[in-house]
Amino acid sequence: MSLSINQWTIKPASMPDAVAAVKANGLEAIGLWRQNVAAHGLAETAALVRREGLRVSTLCRGGFLTAADPDARAAAIRDNEDAIREAVALGTQTVVLVVGGLLDGEKDLVATRRRVTENIAAIAPFAEAEGVKLAIEPLHPMFAADRAVVSTLDQALDIAEEVGSDHVGAVVDTYHVWWDPNLSAAIARAGRLGKLFSYQVCDWNLPLAAEPLHSRGYMGDGFIDFPTITRLVAATGYDDDIESEIFNEDIWAEPPAEAVATVKRRYDALVAPHL
Repeated sequence: MSLSINQWTIKPASMPDAVAAVKANGLEAIGLWRQNVAAHGLAETAALVRREGLRVSTLCRGGFLTAADPDARAAAIRDNEDAIREAVALGTQTVVLVVGGLLDGEKDLVATRRRVTENIAAIAPFAEAEGVKLAIEPLHPMFAADRAVVSTLDQALDIAEEVGSDHVGAVVDTYHVWWDPNLSAAIARAGRLGKLFSYQVCDWNLPLAAEPLHSRGYMGDGFIDFPTITRLVAATGYDDDIESEIFNEDIWAEPPAEAVATVKRRYDALVAPHL
């Protein structure tokens, strides 16, 4: 296991500058976002990463699979298949899925999760054929209405089990799951099932920003118990990259290489000793 920097930890940086900041700190992996890849060019990004000797830990993001209308559902499935193709081109085996929130006027979380399950099942055979894993990311419940009707690791694993594909699993993102009273058992379950596909680390800061997504912080600045969660993840046998994914406007204002250096120091102090 080693540290990877999710591109949006240093979101304002161009693709070359983000890669340079990761390289300057002696790291070997970066997590990429599809819109940034598209802006720089898929082939150009793949070539840049290879040239600099980095690997791509994950590609964000697929998902948004709550559509009920047949045309919208077909479009969502096509978009996720495109994400899988992009992952192959970039050399990563993992696409992170943010499943989507409630549709306008809808209030039935159970029915919406059912559609998510059905739509992931429709994508899974293509992911299997391409050798790409679909990592369902549960988001904190405050995002259930607009971003993700999957709020707990157990809910993500329920979907993965029902789909029944070795290529469908889950993400443990500390920002979103640290509060869950069943987290210890859920992480152990993910390990037993072989469905822990990514571990992402950042802290939960207060007060919450006006945009709560931007309340992520450097490890150690907030309330999350990284040693405990990391030991739980390590006990599953997880041996892939550990991504630091931070959305924080103050951090985005820092020089990218300095922000990555701070992440690395915090990782070395709070995560690495517990692997």
